[in-house]
Order: sequence, then C-alpha cells, then structure tokens
Amino acid sequence: MKIIFLSAWIPITLVFFSSCSLNRVIRSMDITYMEEGFLGELPEKQLNVFAPRNQKYTYPVMLFIHGGSWRSGKKELYTRIGNRFARRKVVMVIMDYPLAPEYKVHAMAKASAKGVEWVKKNIADYGGDPNQIYVSGHSAGGHLSALIAVRDEYFDTLGIDNPIAGAVLIDPAGLDMYSYLEQANNAPGTSHLRAFTDDPQVWKDTSPLYHLHAEMPPMMIMVGGRTEPSIPIGVERFREAYKPFDPQPLYYFQKRKKHIPMIVQFLYTPSRAYRWVLDFLNQKEGVQKK
Repeated sequence: MKIIFLSAWIPITLVFFSSCSLNRVIRSMDITYMEEGFLGELPEKQLNVFAPRNQKYTYPVMLFIHGGSWRSGKKELYTRIGNRFARRKVVMVIMDYPLAPEYKVHAMAKASAKGVEWVKKNIADYGGDPNQIYVSGHSAGGHLSALIAVRDEYFDTLGIDNPIAGAVLIDPAGLDMYSYLEQANNAPGTSHLRAFTDDPQVWKDTSPLYHLHAEMPPMMIMVGGRTEPSIPIGVERFREAYKPFDPQPLYYFQKRKKHIPMIVQFLYTPSRAYRWVLDFLNQKEGVQKK
C-alpha cells in the first residue's frame, strides 16, 4: 500500500489555468496571520483572501489548506480556485503553513488553527461572516482540516473556542494515519515519518478518526475512484467511526477521478463539485444582506 498525495505537475496545471478575469473579485494578498516565533516554535506565515466585489452582503467563508504530503505546496498555486469561489459568493482564504521536515504535524495543525483564528477576528472586513467559517483542504490539507475541526485542543492553545462551522475534505489523506503508518512499517525518519515523527502516539494523536465526538462540526467528504489506494481505505474507516454521530454524512464518490484531478476540477466552474460544496456552505444562513 502506497501513499502519494501530489505530483510535480500540479503547479504547472494550476498556473496554466490562471485567469485575469478578476473584475468581480477583491484580492488581498500575503497577509501575515502568524508572526515569527508564535507559540515559541512557529515561523511567520501568510494567507491570501479572495472576496466578492459586491460588499453589500455578508458571505460564507472557506479557509483552504493546501496538500503536498505535509512537506510541499504553497498558497499561490490555488489563486485561480480562490478567484472562482469568490465569484460564486464565497470569501475564500488560502493559507500557507509550516512544512516538514523542519516542522512536524502538530505544528502544522497549530498554524492551521491560528489561520482560523485570524479569519474569525478579521474576515468581516472582507465581507465574510465570522459565524460561517468552513475549513477545506485537498490531500494532506484535508487531513489538517479534519484534525482541527475535531480536536478542540488546537484552539484551546490559542485561548478560543473552536469556531469552525463545517469541513470540506477533498480526497483527504491521513484520516487514520495511525493504522497506515503502523502497517507501512517505515524505517525511522523516512517518508511521512518526517512529518509524523517515529512515535506511534503522535500518529494516533494526529489521526482525526480517533478524536470524533458529538459536538464536532459537520463534514462533507469527496473521494476519487482512481485515487491513491490508501485514501479510500482511510476514508472508509473514518466514515464507519463517524456513523454513530451522523449516520448519513455527506459523501461524494467520483469514480473516474484520480487524486490530482480531484482538486483540479475546481478550475472548471461548471463542475458539479462546486454545486456540492456551495450547497454545503449555504445550508445554514448563506449569503446575508448587510
């Protein structure tokens, strides 16, 4: 069983589909959400905000956490997707976070929670509703989104309540990283152990499956039928553990999609995946007039 989350050509794909059709979007780039030395260990990191130009309304917010096997990726690759969501009445926030091997998965989750905290405090200035904050991510980003959605401890570290209204997991990796790494039996310090360490307790502590609870926000999961083999295995384990809390969680299986096309599809506005996500984001208040 192998676990691979992004290939080298995704930057080329996303940049190729970049667009200058921005007249309906306000872009605010490279905003520092975390200062150097935060919590005594984290580096300075930035995020980008994509907001609908019409500021007469308050919009739902989605914070997107990129994939890249916990060791690569950057927010700039997803500018096109930020523009597209903003044009469809969502305030889209795309963040960078610390990467392995210099930083470990707990640090990534703390940074992700810090990004959510920044959104809660500041997003009203961009037309976003601070009471409708959703997190989303592809691959490793889906793992981090699920982790901070179900583990309030990361927000306890910041001294705030968990403000996440829901999570959109796009072909998420690592939902049961404990079982995966235990079966993989990697040599110490190799592959994903550079992010998850050699400690099985850390694997379990950072696997969302083991932290589900009755008060967690709702989740929507999308999985490709031709994705990496480890992803559907972990997702099915996660869904079984999730059923006692929600017998019918939102789940979409795209049988022809491989792993990277699961995120690339969001470059195409008519994609049915947009309808699924927008329906999920708007299931509560939706767009509200100021």
